Amino acid sequence: MSIAALDLLNLERQIVSVEAGVIQSRHIRQSLLRAGWGLAIALLLAMTLPVPLWAQSAAPPEPAVESAVESAVESAASTSTTQAAEPLQTAEVNIEGFSPFQVANTNRQTAAERADVINTRIQTGLETWLRSPSLPPVQIEAADDGSQNISAGDTTLLTVTQNDAKANNSETVEQLAQRWATEIETALQLAKQEQQDGYTQRAIFSIIGIIFAAGVAHWLAGLIWRRYLCPAMDRITFSQEDSRQPGHFTAVNLFLNTTLFLVRVCIWGIALYSSTQFFLWSLQWRNRIVLALRNSFTAEMLDLGEASFSVIDLLTLLAMIFLVVLGARSATNLLRSRILRATGINRGVQEAIAVLTRYLLIVIGTIIVLQIWGLDLSSLALLASALGIGIGLGLQNIAKDIGSGLVIVFERPIQVGDFIEFGENMGTVERVGIRSTEVRTLDQISIIVPNSQFLENEVTNWSHRNPLSRIHIPVGVAYKSNPETVRSILLSVGRDHADVVAAPAPQVFFKGFGDSALDFDLLVWIRTPSKQPKIKSDLNFAIAKAFRDQNIEIPFPQRDLHLINGELPVSFNAETRSLLKQFFNGRSSSQQNSQQPRPQTSSKSDAPADSSS
Repeated sequence: MSIAALDLLNLERQIVSVEAGVIQSRHIRQSLLRAGWGLAIALLLAMTLPVPLWAQSAAPPEPAVESAVESAVESAASTSTTQAAEPLQTAEVNIEGFSPFQVANTNRQTAAERADVINTRIQTGLETWLRSPSLPPVQIEAADDGSQNISAGDTTLLTVTQNDAKANNSETVEQLAQRWATEIETALQLAKQEQQDGYTQRAIFSIIGIIFAAGVAHWLAGLIWRRYLCPAMDRITFSQEDSRQPGHFTAVNLFLNTTLFLVRVCIWGIALYSSTQFFLWSLQWRNRIVLALRNSFTAEMLDLGEASFSVIDLLTLLAMIFLVVLGARSATNLLRSRILRATGINRGVQEAIAVLTRYLLIVIGTIIVLQIWGLDLSSLALLASALGIGIGLGLQNIAKDIGSGLVIVFERPIQVGDFIEFGENMGTVERVGIRSTEVRTLDQISIIVPNSQFLENEVTNWSHRNPLSRIHIPVGVAYKSNPETVRSILLSVGRDHADVVAAPAPQVFFKGFGDSALDFDLLVWIRTPSKQPKIKSDLNFAIAKAFRDQNIEIPFPQRDLHLINGELPVSFNAETRSLLKQFFNGRSSSQQNSQQPRPQTSSKSDAPADSSS
């Protein structure tokens, strides 16, 4: 850079600093002038007050003076704030048709004028740099006023100011200067490469190679997920109940599938990002899309208390809460499989401890995450009140189910593994959740029942406290059968079954005399209530076989019908009897006429045929 150019640059900086000082002194003079006018008005009002009031206290003018000064200072501050809050103008910088960034206006130049000067410097430098064997390095130099100068070789291209940082949503001038220097260097390299022979063909082959590599990475990601990560996560997080059920959908499945999808999206995103770096026009569109996405995700959109949060912040919070839920589930499964199962306590107690531990870990982890995230929990008071109103109006059934779930967990009227009967359904409790309970029927069908139904309706728990239960087998035999023989046969059948316990022993009760049979009731005790349909069926088969062997009949309902002969005590008057007699006489005569043979007749056309035959 020449000495004249350096002198010109220093002179420009001095002029800018002088102008800034002049503007600041002008604001100070205006503030003092307003304060002086306020003080004069306050003294004038104080002098016009009555003498007794003036003599009583000399202090009232001082608050008036202080308020006038404070109002003047606030007016000056509001004026400067209004001037600073004015929107900045921006204009695009162009490098061979590529617009890498936008510059803002300054106190001396508009944004368009700055962009024209920068474009002219870059274009003038390009005419020389493209003819040289190599490009000059792009460097950044810090100025005394806090700005950053970007230069290529001996040519100063532009100066990055505070206005540029504000217009481009950058935290510091240094970060913005570094990003702009990288974009300028990339654009200059592309502009020089595009002038080389065969560059377009090489760029196309490179893009094809990138796409092929992305496809291979896409396939490898799916292979690694299916062959290695999914079995490892199954062993770590799945409980035995879940692993026995093929295709069981869990939060871990959702996490694995979502992570695989995001990994594949990242693979193709990187491929697309890398494919757009070979041409200036594609690089420009890439930068515009990246800038739009960055502004969309980093813009503050939610205000909670004194803090504001962007889309990135909200996504980060959701991801952290999801990891908390997943970690709580994994810790609960490890607790259930490694610790609780080794203690040998009841399965229902194990499940209750696991459920309480899981939700306790989720609540504590969520509170910790919100605190780490920087959210003041007191700012959620409005959200909590709205949630309370929602629960009171529209979510009262869900709240009732959650409350019932807590009662079931603590009181344990039903537990995991219990065989229950509710309504027309009968099955084994597989899971007790905070809102619903899963019951697997004898047909291996899962029924999801809200917890409130178990507290509001009658439930028969065959396994509550003691799984030993008694079942009834009703039997009816013919009246000619010997009751003692029937009793001994039934007791023998009950004792011979493998699932019937020996103590208490089976019993037979003679219930009474039915309409067509002698009614007996076989009572046996079993330890597995879930097998009672099978045990009843086996006992009925054995009873039928034993009765056939002993010629004991199992009757079916019979009825005796006795008919009494005689005349019905019914009398008719003379007119009705004559009408009935005429009716029956006419009917009999018509039947006799229909039974007489009809005479055969022949037509003329039949005569020749008969004579010829």
